[in-house]
Amino acid sequence: MRMDKKWVKIPLILIIAGLMLACNENRKGTPDQAQNESVFNMIKVSEVIQGNTYTYISAKEDSKEKWIAIAKQNVNPGEVLYFFDALPMQNFHSKEIDKTFELIYFVSKISRTPGTTSTPASTNRGNPATHQGKVSPNVEEVNINKVEGELTIAEVFAQKEKFSSKEFEIRGVVVKVNNRVMGKNWVHIQDGTGVGSSFDLTITTQANVKVGDVVTFNGKLTLEKDFGAGYFYAVIMEDGTLKNKQVAEI
Repeated sequence: MRMDKKWVKIPLILIIAGLMLACNENRKGTPDQAQNESVFNMIKVSEVIQGNTYTYISAKEDSKEKWIAIAKQNVNPGEVLYFFDALPMQNFHSKEIDKTFELIYFVSKISRTPGTTSTPASTNRGNPATHQGKVSPNVEEVNINKVEGELTIAEVFAQKEKFSSKEFEIRGVVVKVNNRVMGKNWVHIQDGTGVGSSFDLTITTQANVKVGDVVTFNGKLTLEKDFGAGYFYAVIMEDGTLKNKQVAEI
């Protein structure tokens, strides 16, 4: 896939968490063991509350009641579900259903069959962070014709200490968006540069963008950012300001 300087269309990708996850309190093992049924959490649905964005589920796991949230989809009381990745959030207030949860788990993937996971088309909204070294974003076929002197994502990673204390602008293609998580939108951009795992830059922002947009963000890097519960970023731009957006055609 190639793109010109104005815009790029990238097929919607069904990625998650995550940007990203390996943090459930009852989980044993690693993602490499994902086909081992024992690493999946099994819950039985007791109650379902449908919001505009999420489906909120009260369920029992090993006789303990817990709340989980997934991207909106059909779930019925009495169903048995399995999940692998979850992000715990304390004292979370859902504006869409006007309810505060003392503890709720945001789940990126669910399945009705143990040992597998299914990802609904809307689940790219639900997961805020990529867990470095465990769940990696996909490398997209991106090629931006940057002008001379324009920063690349590879250069940002290579000089991350410099950019942690200096405002800079970076342009790339949005390859993943997780909206309205912890009060922020989580945007992944790529520009076709980078080596190893240093090809995808995560930006938290209040701006609204979508997959395929060519965007320019301004901000500073935060290094070694630990959000807790095992969610760690070696490099992330927090509270980025959207300077320019070229909307992708759908």
